[in-house]
Amino acid sequence: MEAVDVIEVSREAIWVALKVGGPALVIALVIGLVISLFQALTQMQEMTLSFVPKILALFLALMGLAPFMLTVLSEFTVTLMDRIVALG
Repeated sequence: MEAVDVIEVSREAIWVALKVGGPALVIALVIGLVISLFQALTQMQEMTLSFVPKILALFLALMGLAPFMLTVLSEFTVTLMDRIVALG
């Protein structure tokens, strides 16, 4: 395996990590922003108000995004295994 192949696999791995983790991070960011705005407008500084909705939203998002995440990871794994077989 040459340096170009290693760089290509690394680039694909980073892209897969962004595709898998990105949607959940964006959802957490949006929920956190909305809750922070609500807290600033009402001057309620309750820690559980920011924690619980974000956890619930992430749980629901991960349940909904699980098939997409599994598809992306399995496609990457199959591609990686094909490259390993091609080396031999």
